[in-house]
Amino acid sequence: MHPLSILNVFGTLFLVTGISMTLPIGCAFIYREGDLFALLVSAAVTIALGLPMWWFCRKHHDLGIKDGIFIAAFGWVFVSALSALPFIIHGSIPSFTDAFFEMMSGYTTSGATILTDIEAVPHGLLFWRSETHLLGGMGFLTLTVIFLPHGMGGLRIFRAESSPGQVITKEKFHARNRDTMVRLWIIYLVLNIAQTLLLVLGDMSLFDALCHAFGTVSTSGYSPYNASIGHYNNAYYDWIIILFMFLGGMTFVLFYQMIQGDWQALRINTEFRWYVGFMLFFCGMVTWILWRQNTYGFMDALRYGTFQVTSLLTTTGFTTADYEQWPQAAQMFLYAVCFIGACAGSTTSGIKVVHYVVLCKFMSAAIKKIFLQPMSIISVRLNQRPVDDAIIHLSVCYFIVNIFMILMGACVMVLTDDMDYVTAMSAVIATLMNIGPGFGAIGPSENYAFISDTGKWFLSYNMLVGRLEMFSALVIFYPSFWKR
Repeated sequence: MHPLSILNVFGTLFLVTGISMTLPIGCAFIYREGDLFALLVSAAVTIALGLPMWWFCRKHHDLGIKDGIFIAAFGWVFVSALSALPFIIHGSIPSFTDAFFEMMSGYTTSGATILTDIEAVPHGLLFWRSETHLLGGMGFLTLTVIFLPHGMGGLRIFRAESSPGQVITKEKFHARNRDTMVRLWIIYLVLNIAQTLLLVLGDMSLFDALCHAFGTVSTSGYSPYNASIGHYNNAYYDWIIILFMFLGGMTFVLFYQMIQGDWQALRINTEFRWYVGFMLFFCGMVTWILWRQNTYGFMDALRYGTFQVTSLLTTTGFTTADYEQWPQAAQMFLYAVCFIGACAGSTTSGIKVVHYVVLCKFMSAAIKKIFLQPMSIISVRLNQRPVDDAIIHLSVCYFIVNIFMILMGACVMVLTDDMDYVTAMSAVIATLMNIGPGFGAIGPSENYAFISDTGKWFLSYNMLVGRLEMFSALVIFYPSFWKR
């Protein structure tokens, strides 16, 4: 590995983090609720750490694949630790473990919280809490790549942070890494601005609109209110947020292709068609159950059912109702949705639709070859192109690792916190898939405050594993990774 090049990237990462605290500082100055000092000190400390690292290592530009993995795995940890400083200094979250958990949840777009009274936290800190979603949604390291010199191995950092599904779909639209990141971030920010304007037009305050836009397009889920989106009980807000959660779950390359006038790309994209199909099926089933069992009238059933399915399918985690009070059949479908995730190359986490596409097509092809057409060669096709066997093996491996992590993680939570198996399983799924709320003691009206420090550190690691799509966060435990 190249230590000085790694320090250069970390220095850039810390500088971006410190400068990003400018907006919360402005918010704290406007509201004057006693959090300005904490934010100023935290920004100064973060910049003071990052500036010498960047300055003295700025001429070192060599990065290998191990360097990229190391940066991806530990960059999120260091940034989360520094970002926790404002909450610790102010006293809103005096425990470092709790503050780290909150920030790791923010950057990994999980939305899991330990705050028992969110509305008691000052506006400046709440804005910083939501801004971590904005930074983490597109991938904080992809933002850092923009500030690195051309040719510094930004592609290796991007690959270490990105989904295996992006390898499968092979979607690329610009040869230069920095230019690619700039275009992705422009699309991402335009969506955030558009949603903010639409919410403000519906009489939501600018502060609330920004916080909720940051949590929606990034499919994250932090809200400045204890009741999440249910605080408003407003159908207009619900449908706007549903729309942008859906858009946040799409492959961002498709937005660029549509802007370029290539609407054919949307039509032939296999994953997008399956994504829409999953959305329509689960929204329809939950809506039908809520209406059929007289939980709501039809329009309210459609609104609440669609919102919750979209929120969980896209791993956002916003809520408008306590879905644990819904019929068991509806909860069953919501639980199933937690295992899916949206599209590769989006801001979402989870197993991702593309892996289900490949697995289903592979199983179908295998059954045909074994029982119906044993002499034929049947290929798996995605986006009208054949899929290599190595890609199929990657999808199978990725799916198995996810299930293994969930089962083993649930056992760890039961042993460390002596919790019931429903809560233990749900806590692991909600953090590994970066969803946030779950079932049982971490349901939509609950939080993670009751979990032990050991449990919180384990769940924080789960959030990191889920955000890095498993492999980059797991390979560092191989002894061979640390050998020359």
